[in-house]
Amino acid sequence: MDMTPREKFIAALERKPITGRVPHFELVFYPTMEAFGKLHPRHRNFVQWDQMEEKERQLHRNDIAQTFIQIAETYDHNAIFLTPNPDTLEETIRLIDLVREKSGDKFYLTMHGDATFAIPHGDQMMEFCYRLADEPDKVKQEAQDRVDRKLEWARRLADHGGLDGFTLCSDYCFNQGPFLSPNQFSEFISPYLAKLIQGYRDLGFYVIKHTDGNIEPIVDQLVQSHPHALHSL
Repeated sequence: MDMTPREKFIAALERKPITGRVPHFELVFYPTMEAFGKLHPRHRNFVQWDQMEEKERQLHRNDIAQTFIQIAETYDHNAIFLTPNPDTLEETIRLIDLVREKSGDKFYLTMHGDATFAIPHGDQMMEFCYRLADEPDKVKQEAQDRVDRKLEWARRLADHGGLDGFTLCSDYCFNQGPFLSPNQFSEFISPYLAKLIQGYRDLGFYVIKHTDGNIEPIVDQLVQSHPHALHSL
């Protein structure tokens, strides 16, 4: 019996033998206007969401769910990276349920779940660097707090069911290498990445670690944090 796209994706994450095309997906496929005549769900602005009637909100929910499924079906993706909008726990659960309702267990469902520090924006880079030198203990406590909050959120999703895993999307590297030295990375990032991934694993989730840039100087630390896969560009 042929595997479903989801089953093949999970088999790859578990390093089991598969046949045929390698399972694949896109973190985001933005040209939905060109492809389907629809604005990508992440680009929609719902500042008046709470002022809508429930029937109108449901129309938007259905269209968002269908758009994600349409992307996966059109381009033969094995997984769908969900970007809930609005990004609340309630709407996240509704989106998971709607995609499952419309597509069953055909696709592996994942979403962003990183809590570790990423490359700061340009206007925040200097302040972050000062903090690493001036108040390292406070930075580490903040890193731990971020992990704790994210795992509590994940527990609620695990209790509900329907989501297969998380893709951790904090970017660590430029084309030349990581934004922190390997030693700094081992102090301020790696321990918390490992705790986050282990927490997700304990809840039954699969974990893919994404980062852009040249990961070679820190690839050993990324592997030692035990994600199911690395997604590096």
